[in-house]
Amino acid sequence: MASLAKLLFLSCLIDVRCKGLRTTFQHTDDSTCGYGSCNPVKDDMINVHVVPHTHDDVGWLSTVDQYYYEQVQYILDSVIPELEKDPSKRFIYVEIAFFARWYREQDDATMHTVQRLVDEGRLEFILGGWSMNDEGATHYNAIIDQHSLGFEFLRETFGKCGKPRVGWQIDTFGHSREQASIFARFGFDSLFFGRLDYQDKAFRQSHTTMEMVWRGSPNNLGVQADIFTGVLPNLYQPPAGFCFDITCSDTPFVDDPRLHDVNVEERVDAFLSAMADQAKQYTTNHLITTMGSDFQYQAAHNWFLNLDKLIKYVNARQSNGSKVNLLYSTPSCYTYHVNKAGKTYTTKEDDFFPYAHHEHAFMTGYYSSRPALKGYVRRANNFLQVVKQLDALAMLEDTDNSTFNINILAEAMGVAQHHDAVSGTERQAVANDYAERLANGITEAQKVYNDAVKKLAARNGNAVLEHKFCTLLNISVCPITEHENQFMVTVYNPIARPGLEYVHLPVSHDQTVSFKVWGPDGQEVTSELIPITPGTFRIPERKNSTAKYELVFQAELVPLGYSTYTVTSNKVIQKAAVNKKPLMQGADVVLQNEFISVAFDGTTGALKNMTNLEKQISIDVTQSFNFYNAFGGNNSQPEFQASGAYMFRPNGSSIPVTMGSGHARLSSRSYFVQGEVVQEVYQEFSPWVTQSVRLYNHHRFVQFHWTVGPIPITDGQGKEVVSVFKTSLGNKKTFYTDSNGREVLKRQLNYRETWPFNNTEPIAGNYFPVNSRIFIRDEAKQVQFTVLTDRSEGGTSLREGEVELMVHRRLLYMDGAAINEALNETGLDGKGLIVRGSHYVMLDPISSAAAGHRDLGERLFMAPALSFSLPTDTPGANNAWSGVRQALPDNVHLLTLQQYPSAGPAPSETQPFLLRLEHFYEKGEDPVLSQPATVNLQDLFSAFDVTGAIELTLGGDMVLSDLNRLAWNYPHEDETRRKTDSTLRFESEVTGKITTIDDQFIVTLYPMEIRTFQINVRPVEM
Repeated sequence: MASLAKLLFLSCLIDVRCKGLRTTFQHTDDSTCGYGSCNPVKDDMINVHVVPHTHDDVGWLSTVDQYYYEQVQYILDSVIPELEKDPSKRFIYVEIAFFARWYREQDDATMHTVQRLVDEGRLEFILGGWSMNDEGATHYNAIIDQHSLGFEFLRETFGKCGKPRVGWQIDTFGHSREQASIFARFGFDSLFFGRLDYQDKAFRQSHTTMEMVWRGSPNNLGVQADIFTGVLPNLYQPPAGFCFDITCSDTPFVDDPRLHDVNVEERVDAFLSAMADQAKQYTTNHLITTMGSDFQYQAAHNWFLNLDKLIKYVNARQSNGSKVNLLYSTPSCYTYHVNKAGKTYTTKEDDFFPYAHHEHAFMTGYYSSRPALKGYVRRANNFLQVVKQLDALAMLEDTDNSTFNINILAEAMGVAQHHDAVSGTERQAVANDYAERLANGITEAQKVYNDAVKKLAARNGNAVLEHKFCTLLNISVCPITEHENQFMVTVYNPIARPGLEYVHLPVSHDQTVSFKVWGPDGQEVTSELIPITPGTFRIPERKNSTAKYELVFQAELVPLGYSTYTVTSNKVIQKAAVNKKPLMQGADVVLQNEFISVAFDGTTGALKNMTNLEKQISIDVTQSFNFYNAFGGNNSQPEFQASGAYMFRPNGSSIPVTMGSGHARLSSRSYFVQGEVVQEVYQEFSPWVTQSVRLYNHHRFVQFHWTVGPIPITDGQGKEVVSVFKTSLGNKKTFYTDSNGREVLKRQLNYRETWPFNNTEPIAGNYFPVNSRIFIRDEAKQVQFTVLTDRSEGGTSLREGEVELMVHRRLLYMDGAAINEALNETGLDGKGLIVRGSHYVMLDPISSAAAGHRDLGERLFMAPALSFSLPTDTPGANNAWSGVRQALPDNVHLLTLQQYPSAGPAPSETQPFLLRLEHFYEKGEDPVLSQPATVNLQDLFSAFDVTGAIELTLGGDMVLSDLNRLAWNYPHEDETRRKTDSTLRFESEVTGKITTIDDQFIVTLYPMEIRTFQINVRPVEM
């Protein structure tokens, strides 16, 4: 398997601008960098840590490439010579997507210079992710991956001195608790950010709690997920009046006594005054001041010239009794000295959502902005995991170019996690660029899929097929299934447990064609034809499709493996398509399987009731689509704040979407079908809002598959569309949302846990990110109503028994957040964009609800991958294979499996793989599934034998036994609560090795624990 260095070399063979990459550096250990490289401080003074930095958005107003070639390359070109001149100078860099590109273009001499600066701690990498990811619209799997991508570049390029020690989320629009937990498990010693709610910040400033210990997983992981967290005083800008970039208008230092405009004394006075104000808000004699901003230091000499003078003249005041000492520093050096002060800090156990920067500017709109892009990012991440797994299972070699192809998608995904990418807060041209990068990456990754599945098929005696892909199945488009009389469908399951998947394939059908489906064992599988919904036909992107029906069948999923189904057609009518029946015919319509029934009113067509047949729980529930008219304004004053890509500011309560004024019924075009495989109710709320409610055999959820758009704007008002479930449950103003797809947080209307909250926007101020699920509970009835999403959305529960999720937005005003574009997406036809997605609804007793939503949440973000081929053998014969010898326990998820450069010792006769196993239940969620789980690695995989293993930190760039995080003082109410089972294991067994029992590798996982390993593997002899 090619290492990343080899990958970069291969890239340079294509890109003639690359020079000097073949140089191999002798990395120093971390004794010359790290905390030992910090500039000295003066213990009896207030030490101001001057941090030169640039914040380089990986796309926003311009595309990634435009930013790099127009600005970023000049920043790095300019900073490096300045650092060379003066050993005391420091600079931090963050976005590895840019730095890796710049570094690949440098000559040998510059590479050596950069290596020396890194080794001496003068150039320090902070955060280390491919981008500075968003926190409100991201999934934990993608967050970990994009950081691991950056970490691996730094590890291979700079060794230990390249390892980041600090999280730096300075520009994200609110902060998730899971992000803090992830950073702690990366081994970071601290986290700094700039944005938090204006009321929260004022409260912290007045109570001297701008720094705290954030408990990222207080009820599950304990201290291993705690991290020291600081709020930066000026967002991430310099103190007012002290910006010295060429784009700034602040007055530089004039210190030539021969001139009339000498301003040294007034400049020093102003700075000391600013530091005196800042000192009132922090607890130690160390202050941090950020010197830089967006894309600054293109002319680094301007900055450093004035910073040199600032440091010189402020420190000169010490001879007159001043107690302020300035020094060039970094966030990690600041962390180190604050830690040495030994103060005791308050804690925080919730998150920093939602974020408002004034009383009418709640940045809760971006939770749902650009829903199509959000959905695409989630699916692209799904496919990235698939190809990494297949590449590892097939053990593809350098000659397959799999590393190169996979990294095109991995880098595109890393860019897409940026806080102006998946967030939806970029300009339209930039959003298009993100989507194009993902599409290119998926195309390249498909080559890896093809190579891997063919190699596995040949190795295991299966049919070797050429695989094709249908990337528009979500809108019922697939040329091979529409035009071929026979074809094969390969279903790859990236979850290491069996399961069921209902496959929908668009087919052409003219009442003379019948289809049969054959399973991998050669036996016929029950299938049926259902009509493609009218709401699908109105999507302009499917204009070339001839399909009128979908062929639906149930596929049995092989654990971490594939199964192939054969579809044949002929001209003999054996079974006609399932007939449509009018939905509103007087009698209620009921969809029912062995677990669930849902009833629809026979007069209005609306959802009426839901029953869990297994547990004998029944509730009244309705579902409708509403819209908020968006507030328009010029943003000149807080009261004129408009709703936009970032902000959500509705102009009043939501309005139901109907066929017309006062029309409460659905369109007469609404219908239902009841087949053997799937039952479906099609609802038309208006010409621009339709939905299919589906119930499949053997499933414990109901799928609400919605299609929304084009959102009408002829009335001159932007609109924000929500799906609202109204139930008969009493949740007492309380609801629950997930944090980046993992742990669940309790939410309460108009309430914040750590500060007195005055909600000036009663709707927007109660919106929270929903990355995976939202639910309400009736504690008296012990019933839980859960809605899972297929992408990140904003959600809330504004009234008793309600769940509300925002699915689409189309706006006509800008919200004053710099992009200078209204969020008005259009489709291929130039009209408003049509978006479709799904909500998955479950009804359970509280005691057993987690088993359903945890399992389904995993299956949604790790959905099976479908590929298509033309048959070459007997239908379905011997076409199934599993990559595991035995399925993982029901509470364990295979989060990562990929070929990987060695982060630890790797015997030459074996290959190093990266493996992450995750216990995906919380403590107390389920009486059985919340218990610890044990996995035997040696008996797990069928494609290879595990010959050795060593435990790494979560980012995969450091042996766990080498981790030595700074310890902080903070109160905790009970030592037993603080030290959970997993924390006790973590603290007592940090040896970097796995427990060995009877010469086998045994891994134990505790609730919410992710354990990361480098496993050394050897192919199984066939």
